[in-house]
Amino acid sequence: MSYQALARKWRPRQFGEMVGQEHVLRALTNALEQQRLHHAYLFSGTRGVGKTTVARIFAKALNCEQGVGATPCGQCSACREIDEGRFVDLIEVDAASRTKVEDTRELMDNVQYAPTRGRFKIYLIDEVHMLSGHSFNALLKTLEEPPPHVKFLLATTEPQKLPVTILSRCLQFNLRAMPETMIADHLAAVLDREGIGYQPGALRLLAKAAEGSMRDALSLLDQAIAFGEGELAEGPVADMLGVVGSTQLLEMLDAVNRRDGEALFAGVDGLAARVPDFAGVLAELVSLIHRIAMAQVMPERAEVGDGEGERVAQLAAAIPPAEVQVLYQIALDGRRDLGHHPDPRSGFEMILLRMLAFVPGHAGEGEAARPPEPGPAAPAGSTGTAPAAPSAEAPAPPRPRPPADASPGGATPAEPPSARSAAASSAGSDWHALSNRLGLRGMAQQLAAHCELKSRDDGRVVLTLASSHAALKTERNVEQLARALERELGGRVRLEIEVGEVNAETPAARAERTSEEARRAAVEAMQADPVVQGLQERFDAELVEESVRPVSGQDTD
Repeated sequence: MSYQALARKWRPRQFGEMVGQEHVLRALTNALEQQRLHHAYLFSGTRGVGKTTVARIFAKALNCEQGVGATPCGQCSACREIDEGRFVDLIEVDAASRTKVEDTRELMDNVQYAPTRGRFKIYLIDEVHMLSGHSFNALLKTLEEPPPHVKFLLATTEPQKLPVTILSRCLQFNLRAMPETMIADHLAAVLDREGIGYQPGALRLLAKAAEGSMRDALSLLDQAIAFGEGELAEGPVADMLGVVGSTQLLEMLDAVNRRDGEALFAGVDGLAARVPDFAGVLAELVSLIHRIAMAQVMPERAEVGDGEGERVAQLAAAIPPAEVQVLYQIALDGRRDLGHHPDPRSGFEMILLRMLAFVPGHAGEGEAARPPEPGPAAPAGSTGTAPAAPSAEAPAPPRPRPPADASPGGATPAEPPSARSAAASSAGSDWHALSNRLGLRGMAQQLAAHCELKSRDDGRVVLTLASSHAALKTERNVEQLARALERELGGRVRLEIEVGEVNAETPAARAERTSEEARRAAVEAMQADPVVQGLQERFDAELVEESVRPVSGQDTD
């Protein structure tokens, strides 16, 4: 027996075998069960989502010899002939090849005749938007006054091209592109039935390449099975698709996090050896950074069921959330600019260099440094945003120096007693210094930053977590904080975290306050600068205070 393509072999023959499209199947099933049958149905959606398949199953449900219903028997002659494409009362028309009005008129002339064998005569017109204007007019007359024995099933990928007069006479169903997880799960089910081994990463690559089309996914699966000699591994599938697997990109993100340029560009060499589409690689990198951000902010929605998911979770714990957001923005902007580079690889390398050189707070001698943890030693309110380039229309004013009582780097000078929180205590001050030395990152660092130290004695540390941040108190975050305290204090620590009202200023609150004070100091410095004042007087310029950010490091003229 000749080989049958998987897309044909596993084409659904019942509504219950369909994957996805529940909103369409529910409406059709109820209509069949209640015998509330319209004379014209329009199925729209992108390629390969099941428009023609739904129409054929609906045709079987209408003409099954066991009666009209949502579950055709599949065994009678009508059901078998429809499955085999030879049922005389199911007239399938490819509108792309029959656009002339004469063809449409010929079809409509036969509408008046009763069905030969079935209960209904069904016209299935695929890509109906390709009909000419005159053809639509010929079809419209029949749609207005159809005989009771005729049903029209129209399918299109571009419903916006249909005349409104046609649309208004049809029940419209939009079939959606399928999620990658749904496609990957269906491919896994098909491979299990076929007895073919696979790696989950390979199925994810195929599902992503299918772009929401189940038919495309099954066709790619056929190709991947042939390419991999009967098995599906992530590496060969990535080679076949011309993309890079997630594992290699995760290692490159880890190298960015460790500021390891050698390992990072060794990864680029490995990519270049396979001649990938660097635009596709960058798109996959954006997707991975998104997964890392989701694992940090909404871990309950993160996918951690396999090795790749565990690696994503590790990076989510290792990279500060703010830096993840900046890495995402760099990669996203890089996708926009990649086409302007003369060489895609050099453009991709420049994007990685931006990630490697990004400095959220301040840089050390010759290399990027980590952002300081919230605490009294951190430069107040510093950001990683580079100053905007000066406008070409007017000379940019020199950067004003901070006031004499401001510390270098835009930090606020020692706060006066009047500005200090009355609730601050020695215990709170101890916690600011202690939490700053723990070296925590990610969500565990955020947990520590939103706590105050209630008591500490005999190896027992009691913290109070602000109620507004109670979601940070997860088993994993508490365990990481406890281990960090043990490393810092040099002994066993019994950590207790209560959720309630905090009375002292937390490290996070102090960082926010000092950031705002530094910003206000920078605004005052700008307002006092004679150059700025001159621009305001001469050009009626206005200082946008919200755009002012304090800078780190020594200011220069």
